Amino acid sequence: MERVVITGTGIISPLGNDTAAFWNRMVRGESGVAAIDTFDTAKHKSRIAGLVRDFDAEARFGRKEARRMDRFCQYALAAAEQAMDDAGLSQAELDRERLGVYVGSGIGGIQTLLEQHTVLRERGPDRVSPTLVPMMISNMAAAMISMRFSAYGPTLSPVTACSIGNTAIGEAMRLIRYGGADVIIAGGAEAALTDIALASFSNATALSTRNEEPTRASRPFDAQRDGFVMAEGAGILVLESLSHAQRRNARIYAEVIGYGASSDAYHIVATHPEGLGAYLAMKSALADAGIQPDEVDVISAHATSTDVGDKSETMAIKKLFGAHAHRIPVTANKSMTGHMLGAAGGAEAIALVRSLQEGMIPPTINLEEADPACDLDYVPNEARRADMQVGISNSFGFGGHNAVIVLKKYAE
Repeated sequence: MERVVITGTGIISPLGNDTAAFWNRMVRGESGVAAIDTFDTAKHKSRIAGLVRDFDAEARFGRKEARRMDRFCQYALAAAEQAMDDAGLSQAELDRERLGVYVGSGIGGIQTLLEQHTVLRERGPDRVSPTLVPMMISNMAAAMISMRFSAYGPTLSPVTACSIGNTAIGEAMRLIRYGGADVIIAGGAEAALTDIALASFSNATALSTRNEEPTRASRPFDAQRDGFVMAEGAGILVLESLSHAQRRNARIYAEVIGYGASSDAYHIVATHPEGLGAYLAMKSALADAGIQPDEVDVISAHATSTDVGDKSETMAIKKLFGAHAHRIPVTANKSMTGHMLGAAGGAEAIALVRSLQEGMIPPTINLEEADPACDLDYVPNEARRADMQVGISNSFGFGGHNAVIVLKKYAE
């Protein structure tokens, strides 16, 4: 079996539009959450989000190409270009029949759908764009990336809600591990910050309504948390077989050593109250990696800042890790980014890569009064230096989809 390594990263996020900016703000414990100013939120219960700023698609892709892509595709392609540049993969080094793309989106081109629905109602069916469907469907991010890099290998667009990034990374790792590809561009993207999506999540009582202090709204594990904060962006990584990376003397950031997936089989939106699916996915990931629970040095939690979700993830960690659970630092990136939905797993994988590289654990900000049911070490409010070799990243999604990846600091 091939060992699988990470050689490139790219990100578009509420904390910045490149890996260095994203990581630097995260380590400083800064929040990317702000009042929504991209549409009128006056009638909404929740009026805050983790917005991507300073992203000019027309300047990056040209007006014609940018107008043929929904924002989730624009974010995904921009992050993929960063990741491939970062990996330093030249044309000559690529067998394009063995270059794949595993990138998904939970909601896809909802903005394009809404815009064209307005056209239909106001101007009639003859005025609806023929590009509506190809711009809207969620596999188009993977398709655009494959076209950009002439990737003729396997292309997959997983739709596992908020666990998409980890599903993509894990399945890509498996394909490379068993010789099905040399290089895969993997991750997730989302641009669902729209009037209707915000209303739906709000009416499901899922969102924080701490509108007057947005930077304090996302507060995983805190006793005063009142829901998650919607966010957008893309997180993309380049996965490569170790032998391929070594042949071209690539810089290697980390190794992907395990992946586990499960289903809660419980409810369309609610997490299993005892964290059963989370426990099974983590257990499967460690077994796949061939390591014991006490070998894990850090956990990047899914931790969306919802009442049941944070409690059940804590229960799952304690069930799997036993007494060691209280010795493992657990960090919640969404306290700073908000919940990037289908982009979250990719973004959090990038953060974990940097964490292992630099020996620095990002904080869980806004943790001021611990929920008694959430009693682990959540690295509250300040980043922490630590010697780490192995970390896991949890991602869970609506419908009970759970995906966990295990990353290891690279050593020859």
